[in-house]
This record gives sequence, structure tokens and C-alpha cells, in this order.
Amino acid sequence: MKTNQLIKLSILFFLALSTNSCSDSADLANQEEEISEVVGYPNVDEELWPYFEKFEIEGKQEGWDIDLVKEGITGTIAEIEENNVLGQCSFNRANPNHVMIDKTFWSTASDRFKEFVVFHELGHCFLLRDHLEDVNVNGTCVSIMRSGTGFCRDNYTAFTRENYIDELFDRDRFNDINF
Repeated sequence: MKTNQLIKLSILFFLALSTNSCSDSADLANQEEEISEVVGYPNVDEELWPYFEKFEIEGKQEGWDIDLVKEGITGTIAEIEENNVLGQCSFNRANPNHVMIDKTFWSTASDRFKEFVVFHELGHCFLLRDHLEDVNVNGTCVSIMRSGTGFCRDNYTAFTRENYIDELFDRDRFNDINF
């Protein structure tokens, strides 16, 4: 008799546990849905969100207070008509602080190269950085902010990324853009 009671109690315990687990899962799913409605970047293509978020995170690690939503920075992925232009930051009154990334580039680029281009454009739109054509002694570009018309080679890799990020968020270069 004690064995049967023990079995019944065990079954009841597992049923109660599984019922609570289901409701917890449903509650968690509802919470995640509510969070996903709040989190993100209004007026920015969702494919750009991870790169906007990485930019904010990297900037915060460099001591910047970055909130791209609060700054009203928008972004799209669309065809850019100009040859060899992968991204643009618009400063015009009709569409200020708008990042546009070339659709053809986006469809074929690696994650690291996408990050490079989005960070470059956010360097213009948020940090108000101008292009920097400086070259390291080994011929590589000093900055993500190079225009692409100079004579340096890009070297944005897992090994060099930290140096490029440090240079991008260098406060001495903030607001060096000439309007």
C-alpha cells in the first residue's frame, strides 16, 4: 500500500511539475514577445539591428554613451546607384542621420565586412567622423573611416578588429567632419 501511495504521489508531483513548466514556458514566450516589441531600432531594417547593437556595445566599452534610437539614426538596405559605394550616411534635412547599405553588397558580404561597413557609416552619422586616409607602415589602413579612394589595404580581421574599434571611437577624432 505504501508503494502505491508513493507511486501516486510521484505521478502527481510530475504532473504538477509538467503543468507548471508549460505555463512557465507560455509566460516566458509572452514575455519574450513583449520584449521583442520593445527592443530594436525603429526605422532601421532588421538585418542591420545586430550591427547597430554591436556599435552601441563597442562604443560603451570605449566610454561612450550611445543610444542610436534616441539619436534618431535610421537605416536601410537598398540599391545604391553610385559605383563602388557600399554604404552612405545622409546628412540632408529630409533624411538626417540615415545609413544606407548597398543591397548587392549586403547579399554577398561576410559578417565581418558587413560590420566594417555599418560601423564606418555609423562613424559618420553618430561620431561625425570624416574619412581618414592614413596608412600604416605595412600598407594597411589605419582606420575603418578610410574612403576607399586612398592607397591603403583593408585589414579588418579578428586579430586587428580591436585596434580598429579603438581608433574608431577615439575622442580626439570625434566631430572632425567638415560639412
